[in-house]
Amino acid sequence: MSITADRKKELMTEFATAKGDTGSPEVQVAILSERIKNLTEHFKDHKKDNHSRRGLLALVSQRRSLLDYLKRKDDGRYQTLIDKLGLRR
Repeated sequence: MSITADRKKELMTEFATAKGDTGSPEVQVAILSERIKNLTEHFKDHKKDNHSRRGLLALVSQRRSLLDYLKRKDDGRYQTLIDKLGLRR
C-alpha cells in the first residue's frame, strides 16, 4: 500500500521547485496523490477494510489542505500542479 523509496525519489525530482527540494507543497501533494492512488487500488480488492479507509480520508483531507494553501499563495503554481497530476477541482 505504501510507496517505495525509489518512487518517492522520482516524485521528488519531478515536482521539486529547486534542487534538493523535499518539502514544497508540490512535492507533498504529489506523494500524497501517489499514496491515495495506491489505496484506492487496494480497496478494489478489499472492500471491507474500513481501518485503511479512515487513513485514506485523512490523506485526502491533508492533500486538500495543501492544495488550498497553494492556491491561496500562488494560483499559477496551483493550476500547473493540478494539471500535471490530473486532479479535478
